[in-house]
Amino acid sequence: MDSSRVERAYKFRLYPTPEQESLLRRTLGCVRLVYNKALDARRTAWHEREEKIGYADTSRMLTAWKKTDDYAFLNEVSAVPLQQGLRHLQSAYMNFFNGTGAYPRYKQKRHGGSMEFTRSAFDYQWPYTLRLAKMMDTRLNVKWSRTLPKSAEPTTVTVSLDPAGRWFVSLLVRDDAVEHLPTVDRAIGIDMGLDAFAILSDGTKIKNPRYGKKQRKRLRKAQRALVRKQKGSRNYEKQRRRIARIHAHEADQRRDFLHKLSTRIIRENQTVCVETLNVKGMSARCKPKPDGNGGYAKNGQNRKRAMNRSIRDASWGMFLTMLQYKAEWYGRVFQPIDRWYPSSQICSQCGHNSGRKPLNVRAWNCPNCGAHHDRDINAAMNIRVAGLAMIACGDARRSGMQRHAARAESVKQETHVARHGIPRL
Repeated sequence: MDSSRVERAYKFRLYPTPEQESLLRRTLGCVRLVYNKALDARRTAWHEREEKIGYADTSRMLTAWKKTDDYAFLNEVSAVPLQQGLRHLQSAYMNFFNGTGAYPRYKQKRHGGSMEFTRSAFDYQWPYTLRLAKMMDTRLNVKWSRTLPKSAEPTTVTVSLDPAGRWFVSLLVRDDAVEHLPTVDRAIGIDMGLDAFAILSDGTKIKNPRYGKKQRKRLRKAQRALVRKQKGSRNYEKQRRRIARIHAHEADQRRDFLHKLSTRIIRENQTVCVETLNVKGMSARCKPKPDGNGGYAKNGQNRKRAMNRSIRDASWGMFLTMLQYKAEWYGRVFQPIDRWYPSSQICSQCGHNSGRKPLNVRAWNCPNCGAHHDRDINAAMNIRVAGLAMIACGDARRSGMQRHAARAESVKQETHVARHGIPRL
C-alpha cells in the first residue's frame, strides 16, 4: 500500500466556558462587521465611481478603522480572523468573476458564522490541547471524538457557530501517513433515484431515508408557533432557535447517512462510475399556481414542486462529492459519465436503444432481445459499462467539449469587457 499527502479537516464539537464564549462571540461579531463593511466599500466604489478595490485596499481600510473611536473595539480581538475574513471576501469575488460562485452577500447574525485562525494565532499540542489567540491561558474544551494522527500538523483552525447555537472547531491538517486501501477487482455503477436513494449495478437498492419528510410535520408546527410570536421578543428568539435545532438535527442525520454509505462503497469497490447530475437545475424552485378559490391548483407544476423538494432532501450532490474526495484519499477510481448518456433507454444485454420512457415506467422489455429490465438496475449497469469504457478508451467527445468551453469563455470575456471595461479575473 502506498501513501500520499492529503489535506483533511477534522471537525469536533466545542463547549467553551462563559468567558471563552464571550470572547468568541465578540470575535465573531467583529469578523462579521469587517466583512460587511469591506463588502459595502467594494460595492459602493464600483457602482458610484467604477473603482476596483482589492484585498490590499480593504486591509488598509481595516487598519484605519481600528484607529477610529467608533471601531476601537476591533483591537480587543485577534487580528488574524479579521484579516482572514477579508481574504475570504476576496476569494468570494474571485469565484464570482470566474463563474463558480454567486455574488457575495452580507453576513447575518442569525446565521451564526465562522472565524479562521492561522498557525500564528493558535497553539496545538497533540493529542488533546488547543488554545487560541487572546485566550492562550486556558485550553478549549473540545469533545475529541477521535484522535488526530500524531504526524498531522494543523495549518488552520476554524471556529464556527451554527444557527442552532452549537459551537464547532475544525482543524485542517496535512496528513503524510494516509495509506491507500488494498486493491480489489470490483467496479460498480450507481444510478441515483428517489424511491431508492441509490441503485447499484449489482442489483442492490439503497433505501431513501427521506429525513426532510420525517421532520416536516414537526417543522410545520414549530414555524406556525413562530409566526404567532412578536418579532424581536425573547420568546420569538427561543422559537427561532427551536426551528434551527430541527434543521440541524435533519442535516446531521442526512450527513451521517451519506458518510457511512459513501465510505462503504469506496471500501468495497475499486472503480465507482456515476452519472453527472445537474442537481441545481433539477431542483429549481417553482411557484404554485393559485386555483382562484384561495388555494392552489393540483397541476403538473405543483407535482414538479414536490419532486424538487424530494431531490433537495436526497442531497445527491453532497453524496457524489463525498465519493469523489474519498476515492482520491484511498486510491480508488471515481469516474463520472456524461449527464446526457441515455442509461435508461439502452438495453444492458444487447445495447438496443428503445427510446425515452416516462417516469412511471419502472420495468420494461427490450423489443430487440426480449430481456426484462428493472429500469433503475438496467441504468446502473449501463453507467458501469460506460464508465469502464471511458477509463479504457477515453471520452471521444472530450476534445470537442473543451473547444466548446473555450469558445464560451471567450464570449463571456468579450461581454464582460463591453459591459464593465475591464477583463474578467
